[in-house]
Amino acid sequence: MKLSTVILPLEGWSISKEKWRRAEALGFHAGYTYDHLSWQRLENRPWYGAISTLTAASLETLRLKVGSLVTSPNFRHPVPLAKDLLSIDEMSGGRLIVGIGAGGSGNDASVLGQEAWSPRERSERFEEFVVLLDQLLRDPLTTSRGHFYAATDARMLPGTVQQPRPPFLIAAGGPRGLDLTARLAEGWVTHGFTSDGATCEENVTHQLGLLRAALEGHDRLEEDIAKVLLDGIADEQPLVSLDAFVDWAGRYRALGITELVIHWPEPDSPFDFDMATFEKIALEGLGQLGERP
Repeated sequence: MKLSTVILPLEGWSISKEKWRRAEALGFHAGYTYDHLSWQRLENRPWYGAISTLTAASLETLRLKVGSLVTSPNFRHPVPLAKDLLSIDEMSGGRLIVGIGAGGSGNDASVLGQEAWSPRERSERFEEFVVLLDQLLRDPLTTSRGHFYAATDARMLPGTVQQPRPPFLIAAGGPRGLDLTARLAEGWVTHGFTSDGATCEENVTHQLGLLRAALEGHDRLEEDIAKVLLDGIADEQPLVSLDAFVDWAGRYRALGITELVIHWPEPDSPFDFDMATFEKIALEGLGQLGERP
């Protein structure tokens, strides 16, 4: 099992860079950031861009993997996004992870002036977005025309450092998204929260069952794909103490989760955790489960 963190882009780089440096020193597998133009839970706080943040983080660190968690079609087009991702992969020396989701219905979904997408259109756009992004990052020259997205003689030279492309983590909870994950992704990510009253653990158990069925349908083995749980959206509290984290991590490891992602503490936010406890968890938590750093 791996342990990673999400660092929200709330401060200028002179402050934020120290968090990314510290994340590497604490031994996290990856440092992720959200790709929003603003985030509705902190919509009145400063918020910097994900692409520039990941670019700077890739130059500020040496070993830490860096990635989006997640980028979406809400305000991205696959062609310029692929060029940005190619560049970050090169700058990081091949440490980029590409987290992708369908996107939500908040400000990001309307900031460009577009009409609200129906659930069906959002799902169809997401599939087309991922398929084209996959092709762009694999091939030096892409021409493709879909219903929503197109590319004409899109050149991606010299190609990514990671071949055939950087790994995709697809955020999905339903059958269609999980099938897309099984077809194209190296990893799957969930926050385990739904509004139906089920617990996070119950939801993750159900989703993992759907994922395993989708993988079987595409002749893939379960061990071929990373299974990532993002904490902090559901109402679990694994960061209140080291013991709470060890119990939480052990339960999800038993279910089959292979990477846990915890939020970097931020005052006056939903992630207002004790920094000393957070660092203790980073340094000792997985070790108490017998996991090697």
